[in-house]
Amino acid sequence: MSLSLTLACLWAVIANVLAMMPSKDQHWRNAYILIGIGIPLVGYVTVQHGPWIGLLVLAAGCSILRWPVIYFGRWLRKSAGQFRGPAE
Repeated sequence: MSLSLTLACLWAVIANVLAMMPSKDQHWRNAYILIGIGIPLVGYVTVQHGPWIGLLVLAAGCSILRWPVIYFGRWLRKSAGQFRGPAE
């Protein structure tokens, strides 16, 4: 297994261990750290293995960090609604 996939698997294991630990802020601090490490890691996997494997790793990361992804999607939808203008 290549270094990038090994690091991605290690990231997933660490994310799951952090999810099992109690947290006062509902794990948001951990999520920010995991996102900051995970985005360059997905890029590294994509460079070494191509876009399809990169998309698989991205999908795995999104399934682990689903609530930040859900909130980001809601924010994007709300932001897009502001730029449409008045409804006719």
